[in-house]
Amino acid sequence: MFTGIIEATGKVEAIRAENTNKHFTISCPFTAELQIDQSVAHNGICMTVVGITDHNYTVTAIDETLKKTNLNSLQEGDIVNLERCMQANGRFDGHVVQGHVDQTGVCESVTDENGSWLFTFRYDTASGNVTVEKGSICVNGISLTVVNSQLDRFSVAIIPYTYEHTNLQHVKPGDTVNLEFDIIGKYVKRLLGQ
Repeated sequence: MFTGIIEATGKVEAIRAENTNKHFTISCPFTAELQIDQSVAHNGICMTVVGITDHNYTVTAIDETLKKTNLNSLQEGDIVNLERCMQANGRFDGHVVQGHVDQTGVCESVTDENGSWLFTFRYDTASGNVTVEKGSICVNGISLTVVNSQLDRFSVAIIPYTYEHTNLQHVKPGDTVNLEFDIIGKYVKRLLGQ
């Protein structure tokens, strides 16, 4: 389980295809602390560490993950948001994040609000996902609060710290992002039979 509080960003050092899988080699500040078989969220996708070298580690994405996320659009040199799984004795600063991306969304606009930024994202409603005003949403692994919730789009307000310490600073209109909708909202929707 994760909280959506980004621990660091990492750089994609290499991508290697093998059959329908892709292996991503990442460098990041906490590589030396990792162990094989640990879970790390990459842009909100929970992936298992399968290899470690001096400064890099490797994770593998299967075809199902590649189809449902924005991993296929990653290129060498790209920056990814990283979060190690939550420790049982840690603070719960974000919201409940599983690391299971529900679907992707597309950035519609980025507005400079003179001290903050307003990002608007559009998503396909066919899978039944919804947002609520002031509810939680996970965008590329970042726990954010929804503003301006609409049927197929929502906005989030980004403070300078989040902008500077995540890959949102590189997201522009037309870019695809990973979305994980609020787990509580998903359960309530299912219980209501909607």
